[in-house]
Amino acid sequence: MKNFICIMCPKGCHLTVDESNEYKVSGNSCNKGVKYGKAEATNPIRVVTSTVRVNGGNNFLCSVKTTDGIPKKAVLEAMKTINAVQLQAPITIGDVAIKNLLNTGIDVVATSDIQAI
Repeated sequence: MKNFICIMCPKGCHLTVDESNEYKVSGNSCNKGVKYGKAEATNPIRVVTSTVRVNGGNNFLCSVKTTDGIPKKAVLEAMKTINAVQLQAPITIGDVAIKNLLNTGIDVVATSDIQAI
């Protein structure tokens, strides 16, 4: 049995996932909790948000995020990769900062605009 607090809505249901019973989820008040509980017990993923350094821009940092969740166990390695990146201004929201992060098929994209100076 694994216990989680669901983050899919503001209710924060306390979920119990029975691994020995085909990952049966209890404690949820909606179907989102079932989906979240099963995913968290079998293959937890996280969307990573961070910043990267910018050269030649009106800001020194640009906010970025992964376009989808990556395996939770890869988050620390992903942060090492993200922290090593430096972008050149100008940057537009949606620009790809890192293509195919850690061979996950997930990109890291800019979430803010940075103007060149």
